[in-house]
Amino acid sequence: MSQIIPYLWFEHEAEEAANFYVSVFKNSRIDGISRYGEAGPGPEGSAMVVEFQLDGQNFMALNGMVPAGAEGQPPIAMFVNCDTQDEVDALWDKLSVGGTKGQCGWLKDKYGISWNVVPQGLGDLLGSDDRERAKRAMQAMLEMEKLDINQMRRAYDGAAR
Repeated sequence: MSQIIPYLWFEHEAEEAANFYVSVFKNSRIDGISRYGEAGPGPEGSAMVVEFQLDGQNFMALNGMVPAGAEGQPPIAMFVNCDTQDEVDALWDKLSVGGTKGQCGWLKDKYGISWNVVPQGLGDLLGSDDRERAKRAMQAMLEMEKLDINQMRRAYDGAAR
């Protein structure tokens, strides 16, 4: 069976970014770093590929040119489905340092990587067969930066916010 490993592209911050992400998520580590040699194309001794794990999930970060046609686009977007609101809060707070906060649980970290930090149960609220309730939950979400599942449940149930 194939394994999908998200590949993160950087100009020169791959090692720094991998170390940052490993510091944010529990059960994470750097598995290996391949460095450029004298032939380049990066500076000799600088990280070429960093292999790392975030909570057991494998990732690779590459220092190199962004592929043609991808200039100005996020090098990848990451989806994080959190078990608890406390986890949403902690990850949001850490990942947004030095970055920009967006709407509906989206943020861009200080390295330009886009993250969607989502609480468990969001899909149930938004995908409910009761379209009116789902609409209220969606409207509440659209007014948020960091997602608050409890606030969205109150909206879903028709309670005042």
